[in-house]
Amino acid sequence: MVRYMSDSKVLRMELGENSYDIVIERGALKRVGELFDLNRKVMIVTDDGVPEEYADTVADFAAESTVFTVPQGESSKELGWWRAILTKMLEREFTRRDCVVAVGGGVVGDLAGFVAATYMRGVDFYNIPTTVLSQLDSSIGGKNGVNLNDIKNMVGTFYQPKKVIIDLDLLHTLTTRQICNGLAEAVKVGLTSDKELFELFENGNVPAHIDEIVLRSLLVKKDVVEQDEKEQGLRRILNFGHTIGHAIESFEHLNGLYHGECVALGMIPMVSDELRPRLLKVLEEIHLPTSIELNVDEVSEALVHDKKIQGNSVIVTTVDEPGHYEMKSIQYSEFAPLIEMVKK
Repeated sequence: MVRYMSDSKVLRMELGENSYDIVIERGALKRVGELFDLNRKVMIVTDDGVPEEYADTVADFAAESTVFTVPQGESSKELGWWRAILTKMLEREFTRRDCVVAVGGGVVGDLAGFVAATYMRGVDFYNIPTTVLSQLDSSIGGKNGVNLNDIKNMVGTFYQPKKVIIDLDLLHTLTTRQICNGLAEAVKVGLTSDKELFELFENGNVPAHIDEIVLRSLLVKKDVVEQDEKEQGLRRILNFGHTIGHAIESFEHLNGLYHGECVALGMIPMVSDELRPRLLKVLEEIHLPTSIELNVDEVSEALVHDKKIQGNSVIVTTVDEPGHYEMKSIQYSEFAPLIEMVKK
């Protein structure tokens, strides 16, 4: 359900006592003091790639604020930064009545959410995503965590935010590559769950439809999370493209790819032969990679750390046509030819 309030759209994530609003409004950051309860100590987590004025705006509305800035990039999703933020909160005498606000992309949201979930067994968490990827995907749903020994998201919790602000005006500083990186997740949910969303990409002129792309992506994820909050079944469709994508991402120091770019590559082997040319065309149109130089054996080996692995098999999502998915179990030994499809 979408509620319209003047120029705002408000989605309600219905999760019982963990329910919350997702406010979609251009310029909403300026109303953060009205939308969030900041009349307390506020730990604002951001990174050095986010314009400072975004965190400063939140700080201006807080009764007492601390801004903690981590380096931009996946290297900040580590236990060392989690510990450093917790230590700062302890030094500043944060209590269970205080809160954490994430102002940044997916890395910041994951890290700040994990901090909020674990400080004194849980304090309120708010999220202001500032990238396309985090606005249409990672900012909602409650997954958070950090990497361990270069393995993605091995430590974390399910911990829902109290509220999320989606302010598309915050995207204006992003590079074309960063925007396209985020759009990979929209292509993902279009393929699995929203034929019309995928067709928006096929029809071109993506910038003119960015508001609709973000809204439709959020509606799909909201519906999935409401049915399966802790990934016991249906929510696994949100991992479409991520099994091979995460394995490739484990070697980002070799290829320099962003998360969405790795997901784009991971989707290619998981669609039908009939659909693959359509997907390749869409990925090329939005400047996402369709092949990469890689070592098939190395990437295959990285798959053993996938959290979805059961014995010698992994549950994956496949798509034969937009809006129609199937979950199936694939043997570990079957992945090498799939990975070969994206080898340059």
